[in-house]
Amino acid sequence: MTTTRRTLLAGSVAAATGAVLGAPAAQAHAGHKPKPTVVLVHGAFADASGWNDVAARLIRAGYPVVAPANPLRGVASDSAYLASVLATLSGPLVLAAHSYGGIVITNAATGNPAVKALVYVAAFAPDQGESLLDVQAKFPGTELTEAALDFRPYGEGHVDGYIKQEVFHDVFAGDLRTSTTDLMWATQRPADVRTLGEPSGAPAWKTVPSFYLVARDDKVIPAATQRFMAQRAGSRVREVRASHVAMISQPAATAELIERATR
Repeated sequence: MTTTRRTLLAGSVAAATGAVLGAPAAQAHAGHKPKPTVVLVHGAFADASGWNDVAARLIRAGYPVVAPANPLRGVASDSAYLASVLATLSGPLVLAAHSYGGIVITNAATGNPAVKALVYVAAFAPDQGESLLDVQAKFPGTELTEAALDFRPYGEGHVDGYIKQEVFHDVFAGDLRTSTTDLMWATQRPADVRTLGEPSGAPAWKTVPSFYLVARDDKVIPAATQRFMAQRAGSRVREVRASHVAMISQPAATAELIERATR
């Protein structure tokens, strides 16, 4: 092997190692305190790509970011899955969640001392024993009703819910272009309808500091419901003019709140 090829190979390995280690290793070598890893958890009818603009901002600011796939199969199983992902990450963690992802981080973070803050972005933050249906029943106004969903059975006795095409834009993401929401509808990931009635366990927000981004124009989780959950959790709150997908329509505000939580 020539000297040039050895040099190129060594450089490639070093670059790859740096990518795997991420920002914490680079900061440690530079003598700086590593920044916490930000874990971005998506909700139902969506996937991790909904966090792309937020993740890009956080990465530019030097934060290691992980946006795992949320299985959307059940509260207990989804929470256990996320907890297993968190167990593979070193250093302090800040969890941010959207919509259904909120109940997942509420459970997955419980008892994990590495989790330093929770950020709810138009997300569910239930108390122990509460289901998503229980939370939604506290205030009127949601337009994500049974009539807005298509149901498709799978497996033995299981049913997935999808938002209907004709209401997806107005109900889920009314402040985005229809060209964008058409793609979001086509690629939406369904949730098992059992998640709606499955009770939450002991909430991490009782012991972990929390932050809440209220989406004032949300037609899935009404703003009144969001404010109630934020107040009950003792969250530090910011409000924005946004539909349910505040992390997509207001990525700067979302990233700023997450950065605030890291401090």
